[in-house]
Amino acid sequence: MKKKIKNIIILGSTGSIGENTLDVVAKYPDRFKIRALTAGSNDKLLSEQIKRVNPDIAVLADGSKLSKLKDKVKRAKTEILSGEEQIIDIARDKKADLVVVAISGSKALLPLIAAIESKKDIALANKESLVMAGEIIMNKAKKNKVKIIPIDSEHSAIFQCLYGNHRGALAKIYITGSGGALDKVPKSKLNKVLPDKALSHPKWKMGQKITVDSATLMNKGLEVIEAMHLFGISPDNIEILIHPEAIVHSMIEFVDGTILAQLAITDMRVPIQYALGFPERLPSKLPKLDFFKIDSLTFKRPNFKKFPSLKLAYQVAKKGNTYPCALNAADEEVVNAFLRRKISLTDIPKIIRRILLQHRPIKNPKLSDILKVNDSTKELTKELIEKIGG
Repeated sequence: MKKKIKNIIILGSTGSIGENTLDVVAKYPDRFKIRALTAGSNDKLLSEQIKRVNPDIAVLADGSKLSKLKDKVKRAKTEILSGEEQIIDIARDKKADLVVVAISGSKALLPLIAAIESKKDIALANKESLVMAGEIIMNKAKKNKVKIIPIDSEHSAIFQCLYGNHRGALAKIYITGSGGALDKVPKSKLNKVLPDKALSHPKWKMGQKITVDSATLMNKGLEVIEAMHLFGISPDNIEILIHPEAIVHSMIEFVDGTILAQLAITDMRVPIQYALGFPERLPSKLPKLDFFKIDSLTFKRPNFKKFPSLKLAYQVAKKGNTYPCALNAADEEVVNAFLRRKISLTDIPKIIRRILLQHRPIKNPKLSDILKVNDSTKELTKELIEKIGG
């Protein structure tokens, strides 16, 4: 029996996840069709993608580049739109079967919610939305009977290990991480680390923000909060393991002591393909894991003193309310400032800690509360950065 072709929307098609998603889709023309693409400001790459895949619709958030984009794709039949409101609107598209949320940072929140409220299944590559508003998102997904399939390699691993097993038997989650670019850099030298060094990830090719978060281990902290919401588990039962080989992508432990792990090559197309094809597993031509080429699999505890951002994330995970939103907003601003060389790497957790100490949490926040906290925290963080960076 011929399978129905899935119509896919990619929110954030010009980032690394978006590009990898298009690569996967291209290998299965009888299974997937690109309904729409959206991008922030990269009109050059978006124009190339439009010519390559011929989507029905393409949206560029940066309206100032709309005419430039239209000029580049004059012969395409694609409808070209612009503006962040149009991105939110396209997330509701009636012809879409699956929405891939690959927008970086807090900007993904409103399009994600729009897609869920329109009863679209989600392939989620954005962790910040769940950090900001995890309870709101998961409640909406449950109400609208929407599946959220994580694309993050760690959460995809957990999802795959749990699939077909009873959630009530889950006792513990182990989230693995390579250690990032600074694992072997002494703590005493972290204040001298420049962006180029922090961006030199040993295993994964990712966007700048997530790569810096990986270097500070904040990314692992955000993943703890994301896992809490996705899998309904306390942060006390989530443990981070530094695993330099990046072969075991995460593990789960059941109440009887049994541990299941997901292993694969280090390639984001593996979890992307799983999310697109779910619940089916599609055959892949990607290289397979060769156990005879693996010297060892090593695991160690993270150094919380060397990487205080991870400790801050655990503290925030336990506090809940709007603390995670404040953490995420502050982190977005300080990482941006570090990339612009306005602050040092070691200023990142210091500024975030100061923001969290000043934060006045809102209990049981609504979406409007989350958006206000996000905006106000970013402004406060910018002010602190100006004082420090001068």
